[in-house]
Amino acid sequence: MILRPFKFVPYFKTVIWGGHKIASYKGIVTDKNCIGESWEVSGVPGHESVVAEGPDKGLNLKELIDKYKGELVGQPVYDRFGDKFPLLIKIIDARRDLSVQVHPDDELAMKRHGSFGKTEMWYIIDAQPGSKIYAGLSKSITPDDYMRLVEEKKIMDVVAAHDSHKGDVFYLPAGRIHSIGAGNLFAEIQETSDITYRVYDFDRRDSEGNTRDLHTELAKDAIDYNVYDDYRRDYDKDATGVTPLIDCEYFDIKLVVVDDRLELQCDGESFIVIMCVEGEAKVITDGGCVTTAGRGETLLVPASTRSIAIEGNAKLLTAVI
Repeated sequence: MILRPFKFVPYFKTVIWGGHKIASYKGIVTDKNCIGESWEVSGVPGHESVVAEGPDKGLNLKELIDKYKGELVGQPVYDRFGDKFPLLIKIIDARRDLSVQVHPDDELAMKRHGSFGKTEMWYIIDAQPGSKIYAGLSKSITPDDYMRLVEEKKIMDVVAAHDSHKGDVFYLPAGRIHSIGAGNLFAEIQETSDITYRVYDFDRRDSEGNTRDLHTELAKDAIDYNVYDDYRRDYDKDATGVTPLIDCEYFDIKLVVVDDRLELQCDGESFIVIMCVEGEAKVITDGGCVTTAGRGETLLVPASTRSIAIEGNAKLLTAVI
């Protein structure tokens, strides 16, 4: 049996900082407001993605893995993670600044929460003029300095600010303090984890006048207090074909720019996530199976796939383990 690429029903998450761009970007009509996140492929318990079409329509991602095992995710991936899908794929729209936050690494997250940590990457799909990404520290501080700055509401004085542009790529290993500035629409690829330590939330209040919880003490032990030369990934934005973006122990991300036809390599070791961030493409797999990926759509290509050709005029992100 030949497995075709899978499409899933996106899960729209409404939040106080969310906007109105995601639905129109994806070409979906919805009555939801303040959509901050579209979970495209998720194995997070309680929010597992559901197959949108085909013979397996209605199965969630865990059930899909249980059914196809290594044929779907790759035998090495299945041996390592079992029925837990290791990546969480999102599209995020920040109408307002997000909280300043940090995520624990695997060791700390497992010790405290029995969960994976959260290393992630961002690809900026669009950015309004003047938009910022805040990532990493601009100067060295100690844990005691951190506690004082949070107490004095001056933590942003030491968080590095970066002008945000379409096509920018940021790598955020667990422990890197960060915040997303208003006006950014971007793709996020991360470890499957929903563990976030909120450090500062600009004293915002919800519709009932309540502030959101902060996790100042938990974050203290999770933050990487080192300062690095550059927090933005440099690559040729004008390149066509396949361009490596991020290759770490958790994921390997590439940008694929196709203006006619292009073939991708398949090694059978891992699934391939394909997200179309611009344009539209036909993804042609084994036996001539054709699956269309429009702007904002995400496909999960089974590891058993032996050949992938992409036709069209599009920019796509690919992710493997």
